[in-house]
Amino acid sequence: MSQRAPAKPRATYEDLLRVPDHLVAEILDGELFATPRPAAPHAYTTAQLVTTLGDPFSRGRGGPGGWIILFEPEVHLHDDVVVPDLAGWRRERLPTVPDAPFLTLPPDWVCEILSPSTERMDRVQKLRIYSREGVKHIWLVNPRLRTLEVLRLEQDRWSVAATHGGDDDRVAVEPFEAVPFELSQIWPG
Repeated sequence: MSQRAPAKPRATYEDLLRVPDHLVAEILDGELFATPRPAAPHAYTTAQLVTTLGDPFSRGRGGPGGWIILFEPEVHLHDDVVVPDLAGWRRERLPTVPDAPFLTLPPDWVCEILSPSTERMDRVQKLRIYSREGVKHIWLVNPRLRTLEVLRLEQDRWSVAATHGGDDDRVAVEPFEAVPFELSQIWPG
């Protein structure tokens, strides 16, 4: 007669707080994940996206404004704790940045910069969580392959709205299509 292994206890926020600061800690589907901080190519692409989107959409300089865009915010979504590389909220839903260590309002847009250590987690667990929470737009950006995948939530399922790649493409990407940008500007090297 075989015995079942005892169920693994669900990770708690206290478990997450014990993770050293040099790692990014998240709780996904009850499991604690601790991953290394991003490597330089990942960090470069993230910084370029903050610059590209921040002025026209967060500050309204050269664009329509109307967004709050944050770098690596900690977002608590029910029992899950996610730390997307970038996340954005329309100002009508989040008028100001709260003075709090984390947010509980699901973002309207998330950008995950894919790396070998996080790609599976970003594509599997986190996409499922973002769908459940009604996040409308996801960008999956791969600096190694120089690709940008744009996903749109439609009837609780992700559909590919667009795929961009290469160095010379000028792209207008939802939900930020009002201000096109040169894709080559976000790639390292």
